[in-house]
Amino acid sequence: MSKKPFKLWKKPALKLETTTLWDYPSQHYGEKPQGSKEYTGATPSYVVWNLLERYTREGDIVLDPMCGSGTTLDVCNDLKRNGLGFDLAPFREDIVQADARHLPLKNQSVDFVFIDPPYSNHIQYSGHKNCIGELDARTPLYYEAMEKVIAEIYRVMKNRRYMALYVSDSFKKGKPFAPLGFELFQRMCNLFKPVDIICVTRHNRTMKRNHWHTAAVEGNYFLRGFNYLFIMKKEEPSADK
Repeated sequence: MSKKPFKLWKKPALKLETTTLWDYPSQHYGEKPQGSKEYTGATPSYVVWNLLERYTREGDIVLDPMCGSGTTLDVCNDLKRNGLGFDLAPFREDIVQADARHLPLKNQSVDFVFIDPPYSNHIQYSGHKNCIGELDARTPLYYEAMEKVIAEIYRVMKNRRYMALYVSDSFKKGKPFAPLGFELFQRMCNLFKPVDIICVTRHNRTMKRNHWHTAAVEGNYFLRGFNYLFIMKKEEPSADK
């Protein structure tokens, strides 16, 4: 009896999303990875791809001030954008060491910004004393730090260009719920004009573990099933007004 040939699982084809609900059940697209799947808290590269396709052009300068494993830089290379990656603890050589609150960039020098900040202190990113990922999102210190990051993004962005922030709310069993999405959106609106809010389905190893779901039922709480993707525009007041 002949055996059927084994077929490798194929990643779904990339497409430009047209609704405010994004679902792509893979961390990467194409034959090679963008960023590293081993990096804790890696950003799905299709999210960055969709944003750059919509809000940037070839040759644009794209900034990721919390670059992690370099996902944004790899997508920029695929789409012929000029990626700038900074991180407090650089994961690879093409990422420059810098604090997102104090970027070594000129005013109004970048065309687009993507940022995927820490969602409280669930994960240890660098252990660096100045890392925002060391701050509990249930305290004012986290939001004070993120306000500085948001202000720095506004400073380095060109007028009438776009930025996007990808974040999840924070829940830890036995601790108060921290609605990071609403809190950060409100703070961004102090500087930026809101363009849209996207809901991105979360696909990770935790969501596939049956015992996590059993514990959520028994403990009467919810696992984080989606991330917010806030799209904002910089619009400086006209000098004529």
